[in-house]
Amino acid sequence: MSTLFDTVTPRRPNPPRQPLPPGACDTHAHVFGPYQRFPLAHPSSYAPPLAPAPLHLAMLDILGAARGVLVQPAPYGDDAAPMLDAIAASNGRVRGIGVAGSGATPEQLQQLHDGGIRGLRFVEVRDPQGQPYVGSVGADQLLAMAPVMKSIGLHAQLWAPLDDYQQLLPPLLATGVPLVLDHMACLKTERGVDDPAFQYVLKALKAGEIWIKLSLCRVSKQAPDYLDLKPFHDALVAANPQRLLWGSDWPFVRMGEQSPDAGQLLDLFHDWVPDAATRQAILVDNPAALYGFDTQQGN
Repeated sequence: MSTLFDTVTPRRPNPPRQPLPPGACDTHAHVFGPYQRFPLAHPSSYAPPLAPAPLHLAMLDILGAARGVLVQPAPYGDDAAPMLDAIAASNGRVRGIGVAGSGATPEQLQQLHDGGIRGLRFVEVRDPQGQPYVGSVGADQLLAMAPVMKSIGLHAQLWAPLDDYQQLLPPLLATGVPLVLDHMACLKTERGVDDPAFQYVLKALKAGEIWIKLSLCRVSKQAPDYLDLKPFHDALVAANPQRLLWGSDWPFVRMGEQSPDAGQLLDLFHDWVPDAATRQAILVDNPAALYGFDTQQGN
């Protein structure tokens, strides 16, 4: 058993009750630190955890996940060094979603891809003070960057409020850059599944126009069972499981004592998706296709 979890902030997960299929992937996690090597590029709006690359790999091992995808947190801005270091040390297990603005050159974007980064993140969600997260890049820059991203093979990951998608999606989809929506499209549980804004996203998912990450803890406070999310989760799975991805959101920044157990999140996923072939698609096949994992070698 790793002792890494004895000395750091992130909650140590429990293994899920059911073993994951070979090649399973957690598509949404973050690394922070060690801060002596990788200081933050910008002041953080939350207390940054100590979650270096070895701790992330230890978390994947406990879950039984062969693969992982790291997402650049805003306090690191466009400094990809911590993520690239984690990818390089993972022996092919880890890919990344970086951050770059329209000022990045094609050569710089190619270097990110060569280092294992397969997409760029764009953020429209605001911080607790209602301001853009310092270090994030808005979706307007994606339009300018789309031709180069498409030529290199970088997709776009978008974290935006649910009500923004009816305006955002048409021009973004027209670029031809694959588009992944963070955190279940930031749906609003209190509105119910018939909410027109959710139905708009659901229609795009059903048509295969977008991908959506199934990460529960950012859209519901009803941990650990998240019963308010189950109707939405069911609707997404029924619409198009071939365009869904599972992500823990470890190490659960800004959540403190309310941080979920990633193993329990996988237990819930297993219970909510009883069909083994559908779980295989979401946990293994979809991330392998989107992030370019080697399916022959299992990493």
